[in-house]
Amino acid sequence: MTVFGPRLRKAALTAHVTASLGWFGSVAAFLALALAGLFSGEPQPVRGAYVAMEVVGWFVIVPLSIATLVTGVVQSLGTVWGLVRHYWVIAKLLITVVATVLLLVHMQPVGHLADAATRAALAGGENEGMRIQLVADAGAALVVLLTAAGLSVFKPRGMTRYGVRRRPREQGPSAPRAASVRDRVERGHRTSVR
Repeated sequence: MTVFGPRLRKAALTAHVTASLGWFGSVAAFLALALAGLFSGEPQPVRGAYVAMEVVGWFVIVPLSIATLVTGVVQSLGTVWGLVRHYWVIAKLLITVVATVLLLVHMQPVGHLADAATRAALAGGENEGMRIQLVADAGAALVVLLTAAGLSVFKPRGMTRYGVRRRPREQGPSAPRAASVRDRVERGHRTSVR
């Protein structure tokens, strides 16, 4: 049973897909900046990369991660998939929540590097561990977001106990009778066509 009508369902799906794709794309841009900051030998590009990473992180990636979480919950509650009926929906929810929390924690080293870059040009080995961490974290985030996208596309089978219990109640006692009425109408239609 869906709560949303077809138009509202499509609007919610569009909002969720847009936020999710935006999150993925902005993390890819973040990874490119992290690589530029790590491997560039020139001080200005390094400085620009880390300052841009902080701006992109706080004003693009964080809002899109929250939008993905909110639109995903709204989407699941308004459709037949439900929030806790299917294991793949629960997995996507957990991935999104954990990724959003880790992103907020991850923004601390980004801010530290942006501050260091604005104060002075980062020397070749300065904060190298933190700079490598940003590259690794962004790469891992892309893999996690691809996993969530794959769950959306492939929708592995498997319903939770709650989902299995809800299915008969939603069909209700009139479901078999409605099917038999439809069968009689179709049989009558077939006999009148002959």
